[in-house]
Amino acid sequence: MYIIILGAGQVGGTVAENLASEANDITIVDSDVGRLRELADRLDIRTIEGSASNPSVLESAGARDADMLIAVTNSDEVNMIACQVAHTLFNVPTKIARIREHDYLYGDHALFGSKAMPVDVLISPEELVTLHIKKLIQHPGALQVLDFADGKAQLVAVKAYYGGPLVGREIAYLRTHMPNIDTRVAAIFRQDRAILPQGDTIIEVDDEVFFIAAKPDIRSVMSELRRLDKPYKRIIIAGGGNIGSRLALSLEADFQVKLIERSLPRCHVLSRQLNRTIVLHGSASDRELLVEENIDDTDVFCALTNDDEANIMASMLAKRLGARTVITLINNPAYVDLVQGGVIDIAVSPQQSTIGALLTHIRRGDIVAVHSLRRGAAEALEAIAHGDKAHRKW
Repeated sequence: MYIIILGAGQVGGTVAENLASEANDITIVDSDVGRLRELADRLDIRTIEGSASNPSVLESAGARDADMLIAVTNSDEVNMIACQVAHTLFNVPTKIARIREHDYLYGDHALFGSKAMPVDVLISPEELVTLHIKKLIQHPGALQVLDFADGKAQLVAVKAYYGGPLVGREIAYLRTHMPNIDTRVAAIFRQDRAILPQGDTIIEVDDEVFFIAAKPDIRSVMSELRRLDKPYKRIIIAGGGNIGSRLALSLEADFQVKLIERSLPRCHVLSRQLNRTIVLHGSASDRELLVEENIDDTDVFCALTNDDEANIMASMLAKRLGARTVITLINNPAYVDLVQGGVIDIAVSPQQSTIGALLTHIRRGDIVAVHSLRRGAAEALEAIAHGDKAHRKW
């Protein structure tokens, strides 16, 4: 398949790396010559310097012969115009665009469609991150929660703790100990190294264990690896941007939610948008404010501003003051592995969420879903198995 990728940033580069290794023909377009050279030296791809929405640049990139165009530049407007140009001038069959702005996606108008902006697949990083964090809050103690089979099954990552019934035992013991639950350990990460689990593999303290089970059985399996955490009730969100406001809106019916926002005008907007969330004007790094809002009685502190450093500092302060769990939004991929697992419990990367969603739509065919495990260290695929009863194996 011939694929043009517009944007050579973290998402575009990682998608190019994944697809180039799967015998696809890849051309990547960007105005950053240094970044293009770096990718060309590392990958078997073609690079074009120029504006991603420019018709002549797209023609030079081979848009007339392209099977798919993926627009992941930093500009929503460039991504949309590029898809329009690809459709109108070059009749590219499939066009995928990353769109961040809430009003483009959820306005009262039908902006995208066959008779409007010709984008076949919309990827919203903010929506993906919001859903990811919501699942973590719904599953106390989980490091990652991924849906399969339309949500009927889930792949969950947890850290193994001393005292869990399965910790210190072979994986095969799980079936003996829980004969009525169908579950399987899919992967183990030990000291940042992946281990292929076998029946005689012994789970050790601090292992990061990925297991799959039916959704109703998740908590039972988690209890084999760690002491079950009490359900979360009290949530503090730092940052009232797109992600923070969406998360508050999705949680406020079931949790006690407070949202801290630095901008007073934005606080007024949020107070009108949200129904049960308490909106606080101030800085999430203000110790007095956190103490006043009972941070030591808070189950989850989510740092979701656009500033990585501010998120890290606010999370460290919240944890020091007694927050039970801290979840931190990190845009710079270089920071993610540095901060997770220390003072910060979970670091969330919008890029990894976006990459998984993109790969799901790109691979198509019998691939139903693609999920990135442990921030890109591995992938979990959901695929359709063909055959009939006469040829199946048990």
